[in-house]
Amino acid sequence: MIEKKVWFITGTSRGMGVDFAKTALAAGHAVVATGRNPDSVANALGQVDNLLIVKLDVTNLAEAQAAVQAAVDHFGRIDVLVNNASNFYGGYFEELTQAQIEQQLETGLLGPMNVTRAVLPVMRQQRFGHIVSISSGAGLMGFEFNSAYCAAKFGLEGWMEALQPEVAPFGIHTTIVNPGFFRTEFLTQQSTSYAEPSIQDYAQRQSAQQSWYESQHGQQSGDPAKLAQALVLIAGQQPPPLRFIAGADAINVAEQKVQNLQKQINAYRDLSISMSLE
Repeated sequence: MIEKKVWFITGTSRGMGVDFAKTALAAGHAVVATGRNPDSVANALGQVDNLLIVKLDVTNLAEAQAAVQAAVDHFGRIDVLVNNASNFYGGYFEELTQAQIEQQLETGLLGPMNVTRAVLPVMRQQRFGHIVSISSGAGLMGFEFNSAYCAAKFGLEGWMEALQPEVAPFGIHTTIVNPGFFRTEFLTQQSTSYAEPSIQDYAQRQSAQQSWYESQHGQQSGDPAKLAQALVLIAGQQPPPLRFIAGADAINVAEQKVQNLQKQINAYRDLSISMSLE
């Protein structure tokens, strides 16, 4: 028999968030499902027991605090936070506008920070909790046409790794999840925007990159239902992993990153060591 937990999940109107919420509910947990449009969340999840739907735009700290308070008022605690809400601004750095870059960072980095800032006082008082942040293969390695997205995900990873030793003394665990390509609505116009072509030097590659990303919708190899099941399994482990690489394609990215880093270390090892004062 599983221990019933209270899950607080962002971005549950579509995509992975729907699978996360449904799987946690099916496993007997309680779920606080959040989204910018509560009606869309309700349409995606239906009316079931142990479900509380709350309005939340993760870029708004006041809304995050209000949503957390509503969760505590209803269920009494929060055991698992899943920072899932995300979007994607594709494009070459020079062609992305400052507003697009800021919006990418607000949703992908500052949003999870806002929600976690609101949840942490609850978990500290409880002296237990689990913070899960959904990153990406693009949080491990930089990719062409992903400069803004990688900036958000690299930032998310650095923040989460630094947060871990800060909150561990309070019984709070952290997990970074790096999914590969999963078959969700992530590459639809509801979640993805592209830079307007504006620089001739990028024109040919920009067209090819955007066409490739548009062609990937519905072709992704990852099953979000299986990722949701893995997440529920991980959340039940003591202790949970600090990182979970989700998907064979994500493992390939992680292993390539390790190889690249080791190669760069070895190439200049003697020069690096020579930096010491003698």
